[in-house]
Amino acid sequence: MIALTLTSCEETFFEESLDTNDPYESFDYLWNEIDRKYAYLDYKGVDWNALRTKYRAQITPGISDDALFNIMGAMLNELRDGHTNLISSFNISRFDVRKLGPENIDFRVIEENYLPKDCYRTGPFSHDFIADGQVGYLRFEAFTGTVDEDNLDFILNRYKDTKGLILDLRQNGGGDAADIYEILGRFVTTDVVVYRSYIKSGPGKDEFSEPIEAVAKPKGYVKYLKKVMVLVDRGTYSAGSFFSLATKALPNLVLIGDTTGGGLGQPNGGQLPNGWGYRFSITKTLDLNGNNYENGVPPDIYSILDKEAALDGIDTVLERALDELR
Repeated sequence: MIALTLTSCEETFFEESLDTNDPYESFDYLWNEIDRKYAYLDYKGVDWNALRTKYRAQITPGISDDALFNIMGAMLNELRDGHTNLISSFNISRFDVRKLGPENIDFRVIEENYLPKDCYRTGPFSHDFIADGQVGYLRFEAFTGTVDEDNLDFILNRYKDTKGLILDLRQNGGGDAADIYEILGRFVTTDVVVYRSYIKSGPGKDEFSEPIEAVAKPKGYVKYLKKVMVLVDRGTYSAGSFFSLATKALPNLVLIGDTTGGGLGQPNGGQLPNGWGYRFSITKTLDLNGNNYENGVPPDIYSILDKEAALDGIDTVLERALDELR
């Protein structure tokens, strides 16, 4: 629904830019676009006017493209948003949300100490029985858009008699949001509203569309209604955070690990006068209680990987999930 609505928003809200190499014009254009259309400017708590003064003062007539790019990219990174980028033919500015917290997984520990050597690989999932066959473990590294009825039917049939599932989304940087609903549809028996999104609709800081509800709808013939432990960390971003936020509305899904990296806005953008591209979040997403977790969805159970234990082959986050299922 958001994607369809954004198509019409682009036509009216994102105008075409003029072709010019004036560095001040490109800087001002980008600053104004963020000022009027970025969905999280107030939430981020930055003084956007002060940042304009700070970074514009660093520009000089005849500045090189590389230097100008670094100035503008640094200004965007003040927003601490992995969905906000400046894009040129020679570089892409980016804020790495993974560095906001420790990497909460060493998959080699899992491969060598939990999964059998011939573990199954079905579509985008690596999976098998663990804990003496009592639990099904599913590693899901990215939302690739390849989750489908066949691979979910096989996986959930295989683990139908387990005490519970562990769905490992640690360091999952996102991808195709369609996978979210394919997976969630196997954990519900009725339609469930899981969060609400709002599109930035005007230049005022509080100008947004009416809420657009995201709904988890039952899918497929094979359901899994026992407990599902969802493992996350700061590297769980974008679609990973949307999935994590949805778990808050589903009592059979429990979020374990570190706060996610956020990324709960849908990015869109355009072209600057000098030809560079840009994008930033033009929607905001709130949970059913109106909470804004753009900076990261908090876990239900906080657990950080113990590096010393990992040297001994123990994943303490995974073990915490097993304790819950046992």
